[in-house]
Parts: sequence; C-alpha cells; structure tokens
Amino acid sequence: MFAPGLFDGQRILVTGGGTGLGRAMAAKFLELGAEVVICGRRESVLADTAAELMEAHGGTVEHHALDIRNAAAVDEVIGEIFAVKPLTGLVNNAAGNFIARTEDVSPKGFDAVANIVMRGTFYVTHAVGTRWIKAGQGGSITSILVTWVRNGGPFTVPSAMSKAAIDVMTKSLAAEWGRYGIRLNGIAPGEIPTEGMNKRLSPGMEPGERTKARNPMGRPGTMEELQNLAAFLMSDGCQWLSGETIAMDGAQALGTGGNFYELRAWGDAEWQAARAAIEATNAQDRKNR
Repeated sequence: MFAPGLFDGQRILVTGGGTGLGRAMAAKFLELGAEVVICGRRESVLADTAAELMEAHGGTVEHHALDIRNAAAVDEVIGEIFAVKPLTGLVNNAAGNFIARTEDVSPKGFDAVANIVMRGTFYVTHAVGTRWIKAGQGGSITSILVTWVRNGGPFTVPSAMSKAAIDVMTKSLAAEWGRYGIRLNGIAPGEIPTEGMNKRLSPGMEPGERTKARNPMGRPGTMEELQNLAAFLMSDGCQWLSGETIAMDGAQALGTGGNFYELRAWGDAEWQAARAAIEATNAQDRKNR
C-alpha cells in the first residue's frame, strides 16, 4: 500500500510502544524507513521490543523508560531524544482503561486513567510541540482515541472523559499550531484484539468475541488496518488534513453506539466477577514489571 522508504529521514516517537497497538505502529513506521523511538514504563519490555523490531525490519529503534504521568520526567526524556536528533512525528498511544459502574469508581481509579490518558498525553504533546515551534520545525501528531468521544462511554467514564479531552486538544492545537507546520489528527479504532485491553474491557470473553457479535462487518479490526491508517496520517500524503478524528471500526459506532451500553443488564454478580478478573490482570502486570 505504501512505497518503500516513505519515512526515510523521519524520526517518530510512539508512546506505549513496547506492546500492542503501539508496537504494531512502530513496526510499520520502521518498515517504511523511519527511525523509531518507543517509550513506556517497563524497561525490559521496551528493550526486548526494540531488539525484536530491529531484527525483523532493520533500522534503528531507540527506547526510553518513561512514566508519562510525570511532567518533569517527560520534559527530561523528550529533551534527551531531541538532543540525539529532533523528532518529526509523535504517536500518542499510551493509555489505560477498565470497565466499571461509575458509582463504583474511586477518585484513585479515575486518576489512574486520567493521569495517563489526559495529562500524560498533553505533557508529551506539549514537550514535543514546543521544541518544534522553537526550532521553526513542523511535525505530525496522531493520537489514538475512541469513538466514545462522539457519543459518550457508559461504564468507561474516566476513559471517555479523558479521550474526549484529547480529541478537543487535537482540534484546538490543529488550529493554533497549524501556522507552525504542525498537524494533529486522531484515530478512533474499534476493537483490535490485544491481550491487555481484552482482559480489562471484556473480562471472561475471547478476544474479539464481543465485536464479532455486534459489528456490522461481523469482525474486529486488524493490526494491519491500524498500521496502514497510522502510516497515512503520519506521512506527507495529505498535509492539509489536520484536526480530524477518523473512526476505524467497521461502522460499529454508527450501528450500535460502539460503547458498553449493553452492560446495563449486568447485576452485582457480573460486576464483582469482572472486577476480580481486572484486579488479577493488574496484579500480574505489576509482577511482570
């Protein structure tokens, strides 16, 4: 779909690039000639991913352990990245989410999502964008959003609120920073099965099972489809495209709302089981760090 060398001379940072969607997008950019930088909280995962991507595709993958919730740490690491070579692109992919009745969400639970998705995404975008502006350099930013920014996200309110904030940031900065040659766009994907998100959003179900039953096309999305859309948005193929969020969900949001509204039928037993499953996943993740 894309010419080899499309991203020659480009240097792209992918947050949350060690696993899942971030890793897949990083792999595509690398395959098309970009120098790639990935960041995330787990150093060992990042190191393994960087080595595996370079073995598979060649090129250069730089990695940095970074908790994007820490504004000072973000500015320091972005400074280190630019000191080696300035970035030309940024993909805001790092996120956190879980399903829960909103009356059961504690302030700590809300902050666990909002501090990553809303604050962390702003910190990284600001740190990169201000350096581009100071240097008189343009760039492209793509943020991974959700279709719920358009119609709400019952049972995922912390994420829906935070992603909506990033959607508005995308529109606002596209208008404000366009004069500097900086473009911002968003992708709102439907379900693309990954182990981590499936365990937090569809506990007890097979990856893709929920989407197969509800999606107009009868299937979830694929990594390749996300890779291709992200590559297009990050490329120079249409530099007048800015301030847009593109849904890639097989029309599920149009046909069904694309959110978790059907969980209103769950009772206490179902929610208790889901919470136990999510807490077990979180505990395992902490053990693996």
